[in-house]
Amino acid sequence: MNDKIRVRFAPSPTGYLHIGGARTALFNWL
Repeated sequence: MNDKIRVRFAPSPTGYLHIGGARTALFNWL
């Protein structure tokens, strides 16, 4: 599941949003 979110939120210049954004997005998406 993390792989799908990671690919979806790939455009991350900072990189930090990659993990934090993915987690927040997952909760928001669910």
